[in-house]
Amino acid sequence: MKIYNGLTDFNKLNNAVVTIGTFDGVHIGHQKILQRLIETSKNIDGETVLITFWPHPRYVLNPNGNKFHLLTSIEEKSEILEEIEINHLIIIPFTREFSNMSSEDFVKKVLVDKIGTKKLVIGYDHRFGKDRLGSFEELKKDAPLYGFDVEEIPEQDVDHVAVSSTKIRKALEEGDIETANKYLGRQYHLSGLVVKGNGLGKTLGFPTANINPLFEYKLIPADGIYAVSVTRNKKTFSGMLNIGLRPTVGGKERVIEVNIFDFDEDIYGENITVKFHQKTRNEVKFETVQKLVEQLQKDKNEIKNIMSSR
Repeated sequence: MKIYNGLTDFNKLNNAVVTIGTFDGVHIGHQKILQRLIETSKNIDGETVLITFWPHPRYVLNPNGNKFHLLTSIEEKSEILEEIEINHLIIIPFTREFSNMSSEDFVKKVLVDKIGTKKLVIGYDHRFGKDRLGSFEELKKDAPLYGFDVEEIPEQDVDHVAVSSTKIRKALEEGDIETANKYLGRQYHLSGLVVKGNGLGKTLGFPTANINPLFEYKLIPADGIYAVSVTRNKKTFSGMLNIGLRPTVGGKERVIEVNIFDFDEDIYGENITVKFHQKTRNEVKFETVQKLVEQLQKDKNEIKNIMSSR
């Protein structure tokens, strides 16, 4: 897959099959669009092009709004798209100036003149251009004038629930990992740098790696205890992860810490990736540290059973 940071270095194609969107999470609804993109490109001997934007438009258009977190960084998104075997990924820098481009100009200057679009495949209710005035209906009118076809992919649903990045974010914020993973079509993951903590876990018999997320806008699931898999240097281990304040020991800051099973190496300063499989309980304050230790042993046994069955 070729990656372009903007349109400058992109050379117009003869048979470009294009889609547009933020594609946060690249969930199963997005994957349906991409499957259709690839299928169409094969039918016309074309090349697939995905246009996305960075920073996320909400960061630019509403910088002082509520904190908005994402399912994937631009790097993570790129890795997933490469696995799906998209030919070209164009990352357009999203600015205030770009946001003022009309939908008509976007179609003519970007899709037609710069990319050479022959087929445009978009998701249900996709909108683009200034004030999001561009729509499927507008595209259907414009497409014949500029010599390309347009196709809209309907909403994808799981158990009669329409899949969206917003619903996945909500599930993760509620600790509903199973629903989030079902909608994503894979385990939600978090990559981060292992940093020094206060060493308390080791004194309790459960040494932990404290994780500082690599992507500042990454959505962190709800506080609680999770069954996870941990990848370090292409080797994968099971583990139990805690997100929260650690109230039993007087914690004041939210931390992400993982006890990696059957592992005893110094990994400070290394990057690891955690995949979430299941939330097992909420974080609670125990009356004594001994009761916390007893519960952690129960948690470990339960999570080992969960992970051994996967």
